[in-house]
This record gives sequence, C-alpha cells and structure tokens, in this order.
Amino acid sequence: MILAWIGAALIGLSLGLLGSGGSILTVPVLVYLVGEPEKRAVTESLAIVGLISLFGALPYARRRQIDWARVALFGLPGMLGTAAGSALSADLSGAAQLLIFAGVMLLAAGLMFRAPPEPARRAHPAALTVLEGAGVGVLTGVVGVGGGFLIVPALVLLGGLPLRLAVGTSLSIITLNSAAGFLNHLRQGGPDLHWTLIALFAVIGVAGSQLGARIGRHLPQLSLRRAFASFLIVMGLYVLATNAPRVLTAVSSSIEGPTPRPSSPLPTADVVRCSLCGAAL
Repeated sequence: MILAWIGAALIGLSLGLLGSGGSILTVPVLVYLVGEPEKRAVTESLAIVGLISLFGALPYARRRQIDWARVALFGLPGMLGTAAGSALSADLSGAAQLLIFAGVMLLAAGLMFRAPPEPARRAHPAALTVLEGAGVGVLTGVVGVGGGFLIVPALVLLGGLPLRLAVGTSLSIITLNSAAGFLNHLRQGGPDLHWTLIALFAVIGVAGSQLGARIGRHLPQLSLRRAFASFLIVMGLYVLATNAPRVLTAVSSSIEGPTPRPSSPLPTADVVRCSLCGAAL
C-alpha cells in the first residue's frame, strides 16, 4: 500500500508542478497499485480529482486569477458532456474504458512534449468554447480524467488567456466536470466506493499539489513537462498492452456468438420382446 500513497503524492505533485496531468495518473494508480476494479476506479477518480482541483483552485481565486466567464462558457457545457459520458460508460466494459484511457494518456504525452503555448491574439467564438467544453466533459465522464491537459491549451491557444489565468480557470472547470460526473455515477447506482480511500488520496494529493506549486517556481517547466510526458508514454503503452487483448477477446466472442452446447443423445426406446419367443418387436 506504500506504493499507492506514493502514487497519490505524485498525482498532487504533478498538478502543482505542471497545472495539469495529475488526474491522468489517478485511474492507473487505483487499478494497478491499489487493486481497485476498473469501473470503481473511474468513479473514485472523479471524486479524488474534483477535490484536489477544488483546493488547487482556491489560491487562484484569492489572487483573482480565474476567468469566471470562461468557466461558465467551458464548464457548464462540460458538466452536461460529463453527464452524457457517464451514461455512455455504463455500456462499456472496464477493459474498454482503460483502452480509451490509454489513448488519452498517449495524447496527453504528445501535447506535453510541446513548449507551453503562447496566448492567442484574439479569442475564438464563444460557440466553439461551448463545443470544446462539452467534448472534454464527455471524456471526463467516460474515463474519469479531468482533462486539464486539453483545457489549458484550449484556453491559451484558442481563448487568448495568459497561462497563469488559464491554469486557475482550468482547475475550476475540472472541479465542476468531476463533480457532475461523480454525482451522475452515484445516481446511476454505480459500484460501492471506498470512501476512506477517496479521502486519503484527496488529502495526500492536495498536500502534494501545494508542495509541487512551491517547487515548480524554481524548476524549468519544459523539462518537467517532457519528463512527465515520457512517463505517460510508458504508462499508456502498458495500459494499452494489458487491456487490448481483453477487449479483442470480448469483441471476437460477441461476433462468433455463444458456443453451442453439445446436443444430448436421443432417448432410446424401450425394447419390447415377445413373451413366447423372446424376439424383439
């Protein structure tokens, strides 16, 4: 269990150091280090990520580094998208969710290899922000990630926000999306949750994020991002390799249909013999 607590600390540290990426570690830590079933891990991840993001957003709110108009434009459609993603995930197997999650990890790694984005000169239309928010929300509901690695670049590159303002705004949006997804999973009668585990991970993650924020001021961001991206590639390939065979087996079984049961032999009729000569009739 010590490895699990180290994993919880890494979740918080990465959020504090990079402003995003911590939530993408939560599901693998819960599945591979704690031993939680996939669907339970996704639901618990939403609670943990939401709590860490909430406490992470508070300092930005005190410094007035949150664009509340963007939170509304991006976050409210995101909550609707998260509810839709949660409903969609009910029809997916745990292995299929992890397979999608592996693709998300590799996508995040590709984005993090790039240098931090520069703000756009002009914000794009509000309608596109709404669509982006809904899309990130669906992703949150399906695989339990906050989506900060997508939200921050979108707010900077397309929304024209400075990076520090985008991070605080992103944390607020992640809090809303995670809360919506978690409540929707509960409403659907999801798996029984380990509340003590959620609380411990949240506390360790919050402490790690505060520590990471202090350390991150003195470290080169691009090197940190690329080191984290390399780690995500390794993790993503591992999750992909362990779950792709399970999904392929399930798909092939559904195509072939259930294996027919062997037919039972036909009952043999009782032989009737003549009482005089003994011949079979």
